[in-house]
Amino acid sequence: MSQDELKQQVALAALKYIKPLLQPDAIIGVGTGSTANFFIDALAELKHDFKGTVASSDATAERLRGHGIEVFDLNEVSQLAVYVDGADEANRKLELIKGGGAALTREKIVASVAKMFVCIADESKAVETLGAFPLPVEVIPMARSSVARAIVALGGNPVYRVGVVTDNGNILLDVHGLSITNAKEMEAKLNNIVGVVTNGLFAQRAADVLLLATLEGVKTLTVINTSAGSGEFY
Repeated sequence: MSQDELKQQVALAALKYIKPLLQPDAIIGVGTGSTANFFIDALAELKHDFKGTVASSDATAERLRGHGIEVFDLNEVSQLAVYVDGADEANRKLELIKGGGAALTREKIVASVAKMFVCIADESKAVETLGAFPLPVEVIPMARSSVARAIVALGGNPVYRVGVVTDNGNILLDVHGLSITNAKEMEAKLNNIVGVVTNGLFAQRAADVLLLATLEGVKTLTVINTSAGSGEFY
């Protein structure tokens, strides 16, 4: 089974998982990236079952509207029934690294107002320790060098993602060389650097559920059933 087939499989599983939440007044958050795109395409079949969506990026909003799904500004919405998005890495605590698609700030904002965060990924994204995937950090452009020096002091190797500008008009530094054993602490340290908008660690607001596509089918994982020694994580 190819990676795209795994992504499609987990997208369909996510649609089935959230279907009970798709009430006529429900608004759902939708993430960004290739796995999220499979979810959007599947979601189109149920577009008359719920009120609309909030998108985490301009690209996601465009894809949703292309399917005839209404997209609301988050300022018009007090709470989301659920947020569905992919990840670049996920650990046993369902803490994530996100931002490979450069939408980390808006993804983090949308996730923060959702009652439930459902992460969808294929088994290649499941890791014991976060950090093999370079951690994205969104930075105000004038602070690029000063932020990079501060990241080096924390033990990371920041690399400027050349030619990429976020939907917010900022730049990205991808931090290599980290082995993140305390994700909440690292998330806070990075966010406290002056000039950082946010970073791609989703630990303060981790996923509530991880749907993980494997060759044996889609596993539904929570922090409880992925606790140490359970033997249920990938």
